[in-house]
Amino acid sequence: MSVPEKLSHFAALVDIIARLRSPDGCPWDRRQTHASLRENLLEECYEVLEALDKGDTGKLCEELGDLLMQVVMHAQIASEEGEFELGDVVKSISAKLIRRHPHVFGSLKVKDADEVLLNWEALKKKERADDASMLENVPKHLPALAYSQEIQSRVARVGFDWEDVEGVIDKLVEEVGEFKQTESREEREAEFGDLLFTLANIARRLGIDLESALRGANRKFYQRFAYMEKICRERGANFAQLSFDEQNALWEEAKKKAEG
Repeated sequence: MSVPEKLSHFAALVDIIARLRSPDGCPWDRRQTHASLRENLLEECYEVLEALDKGDTGKLCEELGDLLMQVVMHAQIASEEGEFELGDVVKSISAKLIRRHPHVFGSLKVKDADEVLLNWEALKKKERADDASMLENVPKHLPALAYSQEIQSRVARVGFDWEDVEGVIDKLVEEVGEFKQTESREEREAEFGDLLFTLANIARRLGIDLESALRGANRKFYQRFAYMEKICRERGANFAQLSFDEQNALWEEAKKKAEG
């Protein structure tokens, strides 16, 4: 088969995926289903996030391509099964964007981004069933911290929120006190969940993406600990055999040098 000439055209990607799924295409691609590709889709999303966190635009371009391939692959599978076409996917999101931006594609006037969000929630309410919760369409499979931050953001749009971040910080202090008073494992787990939930609220109020912040902390820890391991190898030391004070001294050294 010939290779598409204009690879920068979206139609070329659609054609490539269709060929991979054809009877004389790739055996691996042909046997994929919506379900079998689930983990691949999730992995590609996280790789896009990693590229964003690193600020690596070249990697971001590559990973967005991988993510786009997943979208086209699912659309191709759906087309083969008579479920929907790629054009239906494009039409659906295009119509939704127009419908939810009447201040751009209509006559509605808004003064700022906050008012856009309020109007966005009002429009979404019209689309929901009368007895449906406004939290119903928040994906349940989101990482727990991201889910917490999203549902708190949703309810804040309709006024269910603290007046200022100081009130949330006071709530955090209260939750810490309750956690310290727990006695059973079940109580500790419940109160620890409340602590994390309150921290998610503080992060939201301060404009901090909690998942991104924690990924950054994880990367920092990884870099520092890897530096400690490197120093131990260079000095002929066994990290596990060091005293806590010696390990902590290495940690302080790593804090100064690992990210320098």
